[in-house]
Amino acid sequence: MTTPHPVSPQHVVALDLRGRTALVTGAGSGIGRSVAARLAAAGARVVAVDRDAEPLKTLADEAGVVPVVADLADLDEIEHRLAGHLDADVLVNNAGLQHVAPLEEFPPERFGYIQAVMVAAPFRLVRAVLPHMYAGNWGRIVNISSVHGLRASPFKAAYVTAKHALEGLSKTVALEGAPHGVTANCINPAYVRTPLVEGQIADQARTHGIPESEVVEKIMLTSAAVKRLIEPAEVAELVAYLCTDVAGFITGTSLSIDGGWTAH
Repeated sequence: MTTPHPVSPQHVVALDLRGRTALVTGAGSGIGRSVAARLAAAGARVVAVDRDAEPLKTLADEAGVVPVVADLADLDEIEHRLAGHLDADVLVNNAGLQHVAPLEEFPPERFGYIQAVMVAAPFRLVRAVLPHMYAGNWGRIVNISSVHGLRASPFKAAYVTAKHALEGLSKTVALEGAPHGVTANCINPAYVRTPLVEGQIADQARTHGIPESEVVEKIMLTSAAVKRLIEPAEVAELVAYLCTDVAGFITGTSLSIDGGWTAH
């Protein structure tokens, strides 16, 4: 892996979310963990959702979030598990997973599971929180998409499909939510230094027939002009900005943080 890029511990965006509730999925690690901690630092009551209890406990101890253990693929259980926490002013749909395989070898059940977690679950959550946002005439929905929501890559059929679908959902929410003070946007990172990305290295090496030591340089960073992985804190700071009042005119868009990948 490449050396981590130093990110200042100082928060760039000044925001006060005291009195607000933020719901963040996939909060046990990576981007979701950074986002949950950042919004909690701004004073929000953060409901952190993940399927793994132990990292949530650690995050709760460190950042004071409310931990909720839930598998977002269990669609009928989502609202039940989150009962009492759906009065969210901010929703960050971040939970995701990856599977790398050629289409003809891609397991159909894995494809369906990824769509459930990364498309159907965000729909269910948006649907559940909008009444509260509409009633308060204010809301922020931030969908952590990907450069793969704008560009395709081979061997990632389920992930690319899911991220493209999330883009469409986000735009629809933006149009419906605008009269009610609710914004919806996608953030589109390239490869971020997360367990999800680190876990792809072996799969990418096997699929492309190269050593694991060459995956980051030859596969992950080949399309980016800036040759490094993104740090989760950099994504969290962009999320934080979208939660400010002054970002109220930014909606229905996709904000790339990809080191120039989509400039090609």
